[in-house]
Amino acid sequence: MNARRFAAVTALGAALALGLSGCSTSEADSLSSQWQDGGDKGYVAGDGSSASFPADDRGAAVEFGGETEFGNQLGSDDTLGSITVVNFWYAGCAPCRAEAPDLVEAYNEFEPQGVKFVGVNTRDQAAQAKQFGVEFGIEYESILDNPGGRSVQRAFAGQIPLNAVPTTLILDTEGRIAHTVVGQLAGASQLHTLITETLEEQPAAGKN
Repeated sequence: MNARRFAAVTALGAALALGLSGCSTSEADSLSSQWQDGGDKGYVAGDGSSASFPADDRGAAVEFGGETEFGNQLGSDDTLGSITVVNFWYAGCAPCRAEAPDLVEAYNEFEPQGVKFVGVNTRDQAAQAKQFGVEFGIEYESILDNPGGRSVQRAFAGQIPLNAVPTTLILDTEGRIAHTVVGQLAGASQLHTLITETLEEQPAAGKN
């Protein structure tokens, strides 16, 4: 089910936009044009740009789910109530490979604090996804979205460029998008900052 569009967007610092390319053969096109004109090609360009959405301006919770590379069902029902990192990737995507250690570092730091991590593989079969996980030491599972008709990507349509790979989202405890990074992460420190900011919302919410 698609969530409604955000009412407002607050961009993070331009310093986070490092010009790192996503997996694309058409970098001159805008993200929106690429999705409108060629969403089924498997990817659009991403430049690492990041945006944050104040709690009062976030859309509705996004419902998503599918089968992982291990044959398990995984989705929003499993992550609701927890801060969740959702990373869109596939094994042949060079920026996805470059940022994998940053995701592993963040997982090792924040998973003990209750933060959930969900991969969304946009292209591969189970064997390729498993091999990628072994290569980079990834312990969380990924939904195989291409065999599933790209239902997870479509669930987020209207809120992010649907086929921008890699893309990383931080969902709040209500399942709403709090932060987006379209393209390769600038590093583990960027992800650390975005997760920490979302975690810090919880005590503040409790005081209201």
